[in-house]
Amino acid sequence: MKKLFGKLAAGATVLSLAAAAFAGCSSTDGGGSSSGSSGASASGDTVKIGLVFSLTGSTAITEECMVNAAELAIDEINAAGGIGGKQIEYVVQDYSSDADTAASVVREMIMQDGVQAIIGPYTSAARVAIEPVIEEYEIPLIYPTFYEGETPNDYVIYTGAVPNQQGDYFVPYLFENISHNFYLIGTDTTYASAINEQAQALVEELGGTVIGNELVSSDTTEFSDILARIRDACGDEGCVIYANLNGDSGTAFYTQFSQAGLSDQYTIASFIMDESFSTALGSAAVGTYASVNYFNSLDTEENQAFLEAYGEAYGEDKAAAVTAVGEASYDSVYLLALAMEACGDDLTTENILANFDNLEFDAPQGTITVDPNTHHIYCKARIGQVQEDGSIAVVWESDDVIKPEPVQE
Repeated sequence: MKKLFGKLAAGATVLSLAAAAFAGCSSTDGGGSSSGSSGASASGDTVKIGLVFSLTGSTAITEECMVNAAELAIDEINAAGGIGGKQIEYVVQDYSSDADTAASVVREMIMQDGVQAIIGPYTSAARVAIEPVIEEYEIPLIYPTFYEGETPNDYVIYTGAVPNQQGDYFVPYLFENISHNFYLIGTDTTYASAINEQAQALVEELGGTVIGNELVSSDTTEFSDILARIRDACGDEGCVIYANLNGDSGTAFYTQFSQAGLSDQYTIASFIMDESFSTALGSAAVGTYASVNYFNSLDTEENQAFLEAYGEAYGEDKAAAVTAVGEASYDSVYLLALAMEACGDDLTTENILANFDNLEFDAPQGTITVDPNTHHIYCKARIGQVQEDGSIAVVWESDDVIKPEPVQE
């Protein structure tokens, strides 16, 4: 056994990590729910957590990596002795890319399975639907997705980037290096609506022009009319197509955009572009831009150890498609374990949430710290460009981690 990361936490007990023997991943039954304890009996001395991700539906292509990474972290922690000697037992629920279903399965996890904390989901709509449930039962949620950064919830720990760590750098980079013209398009969701609004304000502040701004339903897979509008609006000038489209809709847009020959004239940039899309899309993604706090091309010891472990558990092809939200899911498990470890035998929600304050973890993306005032993480901003092999090369990153600045009421 060896420790994969040097410094895991400040102010919390250090957990040793196993370098091998990643076993005990759960298997899904016909009802869309699964559970696993990585060798621990459900009747043993355990800590129980819930994982709520889409195993089916339009965003499953993105969330597969998230549930895999979360399970990998659980297996590592259990192999190293668990949380204060207690094994982590986990329950997985499929919310099928539907917000109402997310709320329903979270209630079931709490009422029937007795989970003490929940990790997930992916979409902002699902997170918002879950919030009344975790407030009612006072259960912490660790949310591993970059999001619009608006109205954070006291019961949620946020391990993804917010706009001041993402869009505030992405839009100026694109403005300076690609074009002063922007066409905004996104899925008609809480997230994309807010991101488009923020982008429009920033483009106009920089002196650029927003020549189009529209949202489409999440089941949209035919974009011929929109592509014609883009061509008409952008004309012969360069243009940034600021596209934040979820799941199958995003795949269809990139493919049809390339087939229409628009890649030679205009440049797609997106928060949602990641390694799961770039490896699946092939040539349709090459040359497009992304902005998140983690790309799996990062050449660090911590990231290489993480990807090696992920490859052993799920295959090298899956490791090549590990994404920022997958990495954040992995980080979420470790941060939760450290917060719970610091609770000792007093595993109340109040104690768990309090122990996230200033919690530090040497993550694959680099050292992250939980801001005690907002319960969001300090992280770097990074911009990447998709390469011929589907990898995303970092073309710019901030010199240091950036303080999170969510919009609080």
